[in-house]
Amino acid sequence: MQGRTAERSRIEEMLAGGRAGTSSALLIHGEAGIGKTTLLDYAADRADGMRILRAEGVETEMELAFGGLHQLLLPALDVVDTLPGPQAAALRGVFGLTDDGARDRFTLGLAVLTMLAEIAGDGPLLCLVDDAQWLDQPSVEMLAFAARRLQAEGIVMIFAVRDGAGGATVKGLPALLLERLDRATAATLVPGLPPYVVERVVEEAQGNPLALIELSAALSPAQRAGQLSPLPLREAAPPMPRRIHDAFVEQIRGLPEPAQTLLLVAAVDDTGELPLVLKAAGRLGAALDDLEPAERAGLVLLSGEVLRFRHPLIRYAACRSAPLTVRIAAHRALAGVLDAPRHSHRRAWHLAAASTGPDEAVADELERVAEWAGNRQATASASAAYERAAQLTADPHRRARRLVRAAQKAADAGQDERCGTLADQVPLPLEDPGLAADFARVRAVVELGYGSPGAAARILVECADAIGAVRPDTLSSLLTDAVHAAFSAGDADLIAEVAGRAPHLPQLVVAACLFDEGAAGARDAAAEVSDVSAALDALADLVRIGRRRGAHTMDLLMTGIHCRLAADHATAREIAAAAVAHCRAEGVSGWLPTTLHLLAQTELALGLHADASAHAAEALRLAEYYDLAHRTAHLRALLAALAAVQGQEERTRRLSQDALAYTRPRSVGRGTADALWAQGLLELGLGRAESALELLESAYAELGHSLLALPLLPDLVESAVRSGRPERAREPARLLGQWAAALGGRPGLTAVDGRPGLAALAHRCQAVTAPDCEAEELFRQAVRLHEGHSAFDRARTQLLYGEWLRRQRRKVDARDQLRAALEDFDALDARPWSSRARSELRAAGETADLTGVVAGPVSRLSPQEREVVRLAAGGATNREIAEQLFLSPRTVGHHLYRAFPKLGVSTRAELAPLLAPLLAT
Repeated sequence: MQGRTAERSRIEEMLAGGRAGTSSALLIHGEAGIGKTTLLDYAADRADGMRILRAEGVETEMELAFGGLHQLLLPALDVVDTLPGPQAAALRGVFGLTDDGARDRFTLGLAVLTMLAEIAGDGPLLCLVDDAQWLDQPSVEMLAFAARRLQAEGIVMIFAVRDGAGGATVKGLPALLLERLDRATAATLVPGLPPYVVERVVEEAQGNPLALIELSAALSPAQRAGQLSPLPLREAAPPMPRRIHDAFVEQIRGLPEPAQTLLLVAAVDDTGELPLVLKAAGRLGAALDDLEPAERAGLVLLSGEVLRFRHPLIRYAACRSAPLTVRIAAHRALAGVLDAPRHSHRRAWHLAAASTGPDEAVADELERVAEWAGNRQATASASAAYERAAQLTADPHRRARRLVRAAQKAADAGQDERCGTLADQVPLPLEDPGLAADFARVRAVVELGYGSPGAAARILVECADAIGAVRPDTLSSLLTDAVHAAFSAGDADLIAEVAGRAPHLPQLVVAACLFDEGAAGARDAAAEVSDVSAALDALADLVRIGRRRGAHTMDLLMTGIHCRLAADHATAREIAAAAVAHCRAEGVSGWLPTTLHLLAQTELALGLHADASAHAAEALRLAEYYDLAHRTAHLRALLAALAAVQGQEERTRRLSQDALAYTRPRSVGRGTADALWAQGLLELGLGRAESALELLESAYAELGHSLLALPLLPDLVESAVRSGRPERAREPARLLGQWAAALGGRPGLTAVDGRPGLAALAHRCQAVTAPDCEAEELFRQAVRLHEGHSAFDRARTQLLYGEWLRRQRRKVDARDQLRAALEDFDALDARPWSSRARSELRAAGETADLTGVVAGPVSRLSPQEREVVRLAAGGATNREIAEQLFLSPRTVGHHLYRAFPKLGVSTRAELAPLLAPLLAT
């Protein structure tokens, strides 16, 4: 451990924190032989009073779904019985203890987190994961999921990853890079050699600790005495870690042949179970006694019935140094002894590793493994199994089907790049129309992830055109997905084109009515009242269907989008909440970020900013977890708008710029418009109206259709008026009024007359562009229509009305409106708007204290505490809060313990009445 003082100190601090009840996680990474395993061993040696769980990745077994998780938790499997029912069932399913599949990855991730917390309930816990890059991806995802959410459980998790080795990736953890040792430190690791020899060893080892030890150990007696030629010590100078690998290979080749055979079988096995290894090796003529030379050489470590390699590179060398025929024999031997049902997936992979050409029987076994893994949400492993099955398939049609399935599962796993690679391997043309539809969806996923939503929509439309006549049952799903992509593109012409393909389909009729002329109808589409009426009739039917049990995710999602498009935000929120609940209940976790995004959008429109922030933040966490870059960009734009309301200038700019970096190159018009809208809203709130006008007009131009731009039209009108450009406000004000009249001129879907929130905004915009003789009545109507709707919109209308009254020298009336506006702005923490209201009040002659409302108790809470308290105030239990926020129940209890004194309460029952006024905003 020479030269690792800082690294040792960091580990000791983590262990001390764990003993004190504070959790932590660390990712140690660096090149092979740099000392990662040694640091893990150091942590284990220093973990006095802590329980230790340990796992090690095996390159040859990295496609065995949840093998690494099983390896880590095997010593504590009895704890599974103490978990909540769904979590226990999820773990039993992925470990092959039952035939049940995992409902979704989040239930499973939460189960891992809860299980680790339960284990730590008996004392601090240390989890060590070596060579994590060679663990199966589902295990890495679940362990990293848990590690990112550790807080107050007394758990320390340390992962070691070899840089540049490929394989699984560990995301979102604090990282520690191990650098090479300096020359002076390196020399201390090779004592007892002449200075010249030390210099040569240090020079060739290049600061790599393992290379120093192994190269010095491999010196001949003559070399150790200083008899060195000018040539490199190993006759050539391959890069690290090849030179370390070669040193291990020489050690292994010096063993008797039966010992080499035993090491090879152990190297290609992932269980570490000594009886299993011996049984398989017995088929190749090796026995227990043959292990002694390897143990004596320090290549392997034995403990009870567990066999471990001293260093991961030894396993690698044992496997890679054996001839292909011998490796195949080892895989076949292991497949022959893995006859228990719980090992069926391992058996299939060993048979696949032993196959050198097409083998339909093995391919069938792998397909069953893929289905098994897919049912347990191990989508990356399922994809790998389908891909290997395809490689072993001679029939082109069956190979195409398996490759398409592999690509679909890769997309589900967030591996969009790999999805595209697999799609490129599919033999074309595809004769089966159903398979062609699946293939089109795969291509659309790749295009959405790396290209543009418009191009993704066209891929789906072209497929629908090609197969619709022979497979009309595929039209609805293909075209619904296409219109959803077109909405993401913000392309009215494309929406009209897609909807026009099948305007009779329930999810297309609304778009077909509202966008029948595409962007060409943007200026006067609202005047086509008959089309709007037909759209609202169709939307009412969709809402009735959506309210029934059993509705599909995409149907709910599109119904909510259409409701929001028609400014029926209350119904949109209801449908979006149903879609979120459906995703949670049915395990459709890949769609959860999208449905949460819609829910947050409706809440922003309704002025429910705290709820919108909570749901958007949750959606962003999930989208980042799934690597959904497209959805992540949309969510960052939404969170930027919420930050803009509060005047968080740096956060607004960062989030919106991050969104634009993704959306602009890919023509994601909706996302680009939303990000520009957020920037414009910030500028407008800060009093920079001219800058706001430029940004908001740019946002409008991205969409090109007034209905798609409806939410930003009020801000566009206000910025034009405030910047002294009323002529640029008149057209958007006119369009907003048209749509308000068309959409609200008949009973809506929410049991109120029309859409009063939209009508209020239209009246406000007409007021600021009308002559003074008409403005007051319009302002009065706007304020009246706002009642019961968005407090933020109402406050902004009252601010504008108060400003107008002050200009009319009616200061007393102005102060009434401005005080009401200030109260709402303060409650919403809309700081720039509060500042403007205070300035106007002073100008109107207000003499009362205008320093603002003293921050309430919620302001003393951290963001995480606020979320926990918000849910607890709503009646959720600790376990329910833990499931929603992906924390352990112990961490939830810790947050409540810290929050209660800050709030001045002692029981949960006191939370709701104390926080209801603040948490409802």
